[in-house]
Amino acid sequence: MSKIEVDQVDPQSGTTLTLGTSGDTVSIPSGVTLANAGTATGFASIDWQSTIVTGATHTASANQGIWINTTSNACTLTLPGSPSVGDQLIFSDFLRTWGSNAVTLTLNGSKFQGNTSPDPVYDTAGETVHIVYSGSTQGWIPINDGAVAFETPQSYSIDFLVVGGGASGGKGIGGGGGAGGFRTSTQTINIGTAITATVGDGGAASSGAGNASGTSGSNSSISGSGLTTITSAGGGAGGGYTVVGTAGGSGGGGGAVGAGGAGDTPSVTPAQGSAGGSASGDLSSNTTSGGGGGAGAVGGNGSSNVAGNGGNGTASSITGASVTYAGGGGGSRHSGSGTAKATGGTGGGGEGGYSVASVTAGDGTANTGGGGGGNGYSGPNAEPSGAGGKGVVIISVPDANYSSTTTGSPTVATNAGGTGKTVLTFTGTGSYTA
Repeated sequence: MSKIEVDQVDPQSGTTLTLGTSGDTVSIPSGVTLANAGTATGFASIDWQSTIVTGATHTASANQGIWINTTSNACTLTLPGSPSVGDQLIFSDFLRTWGSNAVTLTLNGSKFQGNTSPDPVYDTAGETVHIVYSGSTQGWIPINDGAVAFETPQSYSIDFLVVGGGASGGKGIGGGGGAGGFRTSTQTINIGTAITATVGDGGAASSGAGNASGTSGSNSSISGSGLTTITSAGGGAGGGYTVVGTAGGSGGGGGAVGAGGAGDTPSVTPAQGSAGGSASGDLSSNTTSGGGGGAGAVGGNGSSNVAGNGGNGTASSITGASVTYAGGGGGSRHSGSGTAKATGGTGGGGEGGYSVASVTAGDGTANTGGGGGGNGYSGPNAEPSGAGGKGVVIISVPDANYSSTTTGSPTVATNAGGTGKTVLTFTGTGSYTA
């Protein structure tokens, strides 16, 4: 092997010096340092720019290091067009101001972390970001970013049905229990978001001797980071003897001469429920009570010998089939001619009790949020009023996006009703991670 020792090698002509020919390997021995005092190209090295970027927009070139000062304004940084595998870019927060004025990347036809949208946003003070182009499949990939965040979060739409727990009916010409609030929502969420489903219990029945109002149902809800929390109120309790019904998702029916409770409490748009019906108003002869309100209709008023029916609920097809939820409980009768009794509202409302005919008050149907029926008799051997039905939370996601990450053991139906949606039915508290 020949050895040449010189202090400098210059081209024989022109300004380009070529080492070797195509196919040759130029070897740099271990321990040798290549010192660059000029401009190196083709080595995928980083060329730090001496000019500080302060403008609202800037276009980067491959293999640059860029200081970005966002003291006065945010900055949109356009990535290099037509990058090659191995191209790099480093950009750094010059004065630790990205927390106030962020840097947004324009992808310029390439992918970032495998996605074409949304545009990545870096908003952490003092952050330095180092990205490398990996090819057309994944595009630019951060090998260092201070936030350690997935900067192109993907999203999809999820449908929700949230029904609060139904209330129990009152006892002693007791009003019907109000249905739990009925609310729906469609929201766009990011992949990885944890959604908590809370399912409200139905109100416990009133039992034992004496007059007593029912028990209101409990709230149901969905919540999670970036989500609009949806809370459906528990139904309002049916009133006891001469007691007004309680306000709630739907209001409880009034007992004896009492008025019905207000529905849609607290008020939301669209309304989550309806008011309860009022009692007959005449204890001397018309001993009947009002029906509990339902999601779709007010409870019926008591009249001569006829207690108020429970208000009807509202249908939803979130499961792939039409199902009605949140019916109010029927009011009760204590005495009078005839055998008519009050019906519960469609959607799980329990029927009202009737003392003379020995008709026991019906419970609201579990996981519909239906109200329980009122009970007509208050003596020592009185049957209890109808208990409220527990609420339900239902989540519907596209089959292609379903992650299968859940807690609380919801019932899961894939391609529910041929809709291409996976439906999760929570009958108890749990979660789903998108």
